[in-house]
Amino acid sequence: MNTSKITIGLFVAGTLMVVFGTILVFVGPIIIDDQIVKNLVIDPKNEMTYSMWKDVPVPFFMSVYFFNVLNPAEVLAGEKPMVEQRGPYVYRKRIQKQNITFHPNDTVSYLEYRRYFFEPSMSVGNESDVVTIPNMLVLGAAVMMENMPYAVRLMVSATFKTFKEGPFLTKSVGELMWGYDSKLVDFLNKWLPGMLPSTGKFGLFSEFNNSNTGLFTIHTGKDNIHLIHKVDSWNGLTKLTNWRTPQCNMINGTAGQMWPPFMTKQSTLPFYSPDACRSLELIYQREGIMAGIPLYRYVAPKTMFANGSDYAPNEGFCPCRQSGLLNVSSCRSNAPMFISHPHFYNADPVLLDYVLGLHPTEDQHGLFIDIHPMTGVPLNVSIRLQLNLYMKSVSGVGETGKISEVVMPMIWFEESGYIDGEILTTFHTNLVVLPMVMEYVQYCFIGLGLASILAALLVYHSGKTFKRDLPCRTQTDELRYEKTAIPNTNGSTSPSEQTPLLPDHVH
Repeated sequence: MNTSKITIGLFVAGTLMVVFGTILVFVGPIIIDDQIVKNLVIDPKNEMTYSMWKDVPVPFFMSVYFFNVLNPAEVLAGEKPMVEQRGPYVYRKRIQKQNITFHPNDTVSYLEYRRYFFEPSMSVGNESDVVTIPNMLVLGAAVMMENMPYAVRLMVSATFKTFKEGPFLTKSVGELMWGYDSKLVDFLNKWLPGMLPSTGKFGLFSEFNNSNTGLFTIHTGKDNIHLIHKVDSWNGLTKLTNWRTPQCNMINGTAGQMWPPFMTKQSTLPFYSPDACRSLELIYQREGIMAGIPLYRYVAPKTMFANGSDYAPNEGFCPCRQSGLLNVSSCRSNAPMFISHPHFYNADPVLLDYVLGLHPTEDQHGLFIDIHPMTGVPLNVSIRLQLNLYMKSVSGVGETGKISEVVMPMIWFEESGYIDGEILTTFHTNLVVLPMVMEYVQYCFIGLGLASILAALLVYHSGKTFKRDLPCRTQTDELRYEKTAIPNTNGSTSPSEQTPLLPDHVH
């Protein structure tokens, strides 16, 4: 075969492969990003992602830990409370969006309902376990009545005695979680409606089960993918009224389940939490990998629950106490309730001096969200918060005894979930394997193309060398060859008998 044709064929093929591979290097990421955008938009046409958004298929769990008070009598006498952690009592959380309504401005409204189911196999103990915690109705009401006339406080104390309500409750976990019968609660709901957050049984989570988180309206991402999941309004509000400054009243970020795609290490995770009555924001901590999928871990900054003295932007959340406490009384019927990290992690160390039995660590008590930065989809979530009651001795309310002023931890809970099973496999295939295959293909094209071009050059070079090395016979050499030939008897010359052609000086 003509070597020039081989050379040209290899060179052309190699050049085409290099060009195609180079185009893929630049176009491939654009294609992947375009597919991500198309598949993430909240649209019933995107069957898989829409169904995941509507009915979150990831198993979510709420683990609850109680701070069992070991010395209630001594606390009434003014001594430090001593607590022991009991739990976890684990509940499976089922999330489902209902009343989904799409709007012409590329937003969608919905109510998200949540239900909890006890998981005995995952729990340390049972809902029948008995624990002792402060009586929020008595000790909380006492603080709320502190500045009222003395006669009113005496009347309130008499009411507590009438209904046999003491400063501490000793009840089962199930009753404390989901509600217990109380004649005092019935009395208050009858004569002072609206004073308590719930109208039925009184429990720490009674208003959570079989309830919704309010009417969220969020962006679908159809008009702008960078707005996807961001809250447009909550219960018709674009800002809150609970706090003292416009900045603190802002409704920022998403609803806390997904975020816009194409995140960087400089990105933050803002979200609005109806349970905390405010917007929160997590910051980047580090990179990581989960089941081969790259992730960014986001954590709570130390300033999240800092008081206004330590972090000026939080001044609007005051009246404040020590850093590490968020006063939520303004959205909890003015009850002296505070939210913090479990065991006062990342809080003012002085809080640990007032209560015995607390041991904060980042691994056990810090919150985090592991998120896939390219899609904004959380892979692993652990939100940990603690509910605290501010309590003290109030004159005229005998039930408070000589209780020292203290922010008393009552319970802490962890809401956790992670992608697993078939969803994780699909996620890994679409977002890790396929882009990796495309990357390998583009570099294979470039590699094969360069190899083909190199082969073409080698063939071309070897062809030229071969031609240069061939012997070249002149006309004089041919004549000399013929003269020295010895004829045979038949007149022909035998090649074996031909005289070798030698230089003239040899002859």
